[in-house]
Amino acid sequence: MPDSGPVPGGRGPDRPTDDLIQPFQLDSGEAGEARLTGRLARLGPVVDDVLGRHEYPEPVARLLGEALALCATLAGALKFDGIFTFQIQGDGPVSLLLADIETREDGERYLVRGYAKYDEEKVVGQTGARALLGTGYLALTVDQGPHTDRYQGMVELVGDTLAECAQHYFRQSQQMDAAIMLSAGRAGGAPDGPWRAGAMMVQRIAEDETRQLPSDDGDDAWRRVMMLMATGTDEEILDPALTADRYLFRLFHEEGVRVTPPRPVARGCRCSAERVYNVLVRLPSEELDDLAEDGWLEVTCEFCSETYRFTPDDIEARASATESPESPRE
Repeated sequence: MPDSGPVPGGRGPDRPTDDLIQPFQLDSGEAGEARLTGRLARLGPVVDDVLGRHEYPEPVARLLGEALALCATLAGALKFDGIFTFQIQGDGPVSLLLADIETREDGERYLVRGYAKYDEEKVVGQTGARALLGTGYLALTVDQGPHTDRYQGMVELVGDTLAECAQHYFRQSQQMDAAIMLSAGRAGGAPDGPWRAGAMMVQRIAEDETRQLPSDDGDDAWRRVMMLMATGTDEEILDPALTADRYLFRLFHEEGVRVTPPRPVARGCRCSAERVYNVLVRLPSEELDDLAEDGWLEVTCEFCSETYRFTPDDIEARASATESPESPRE
């Protein structure tokens, strides 16, 4: 299978080769048929940083790594500043799987974070999304800020893998055909190697986006692309030496693959000492004293594990300095 060649819009000297979202289009198919468009996410140091801040069991880390790559792939469609959230709640050993991306610079820069809540005893011996998540729901949320309505789509959790669950979401909630491939693992398969994750999504979209597509039974280009996509391997999508455009060329060189500039992804948590203070300052003095241990209030961010420390006196002093005489703090 070819692994190199000219990809229109392909890599240049200043383009990132890792921690990126690579949009692409396929020119296969007849005029007037559905457009085939997609995105490929490749996460290296970013996903290793996110997962390395917690002592997740391997199956949980792998599942969250897939969720982070999937979230990046889905958020790659956004062209505005906001927050995109991927969330699964279930009754299995992993009760919460959460990844979100903050987009900046009109969707040209992406900051990702993630978190998994799990029962350590119940996770032992379990592998695969279905065994780890159980039954529940999947929700995608788009928040463009205080001056716009927040959008949320929610469906029942259906599928044995995270990719199948996401594909079910698009069929049920968006009435859209989508093929999704996910992978996460240690680099080179080494037990202590750095984590990597990858995701690819190809969508079948009508030329007139207001029209709902009929069944794909007669769409030869779509079926051919899905078969080609299935030939990709976990090793390839996780290989740091195989750049995004080369991997796309391997799969779709006969389908007229074209790429646009990739978008960089970085780890970014929105926690801060100021945000923590703004929460604590609303609590009554008595509750602050009850929460303090050895004279300290400690708050640890579930996403990045950063710990913020205050004394009750610190909170009281800052609160007093900002209060007006007309609105004393309780």
